[in-house]
Amino acid sequence: MTVADVRRLAGRIRFYVRELTGEAAYDRYVAHARTHDPDTPVMSRRAFERSRTDAREADPREGFRCC
Repeated sequence: MTVADVRRLAGRIRFYVRELTGEAAYDRYVAHARTHDPDTPVMSRRAFERSRTDAREADPREGFRCC
């Protein structure tokens, strides 16, 4: 296994971990917001995560959350 193979494998693993944890969602949001309306301010990561959590908890299809 060459160094290039290891880097390629590490990049793929990083991609999947970011997708599974939801970390890439903010990057997609920023790219979308800047593409569609560049003059509108982009939410901070903290505000984005709060908004995402609130939306998830308000949706009854997401299941019950006790705590």
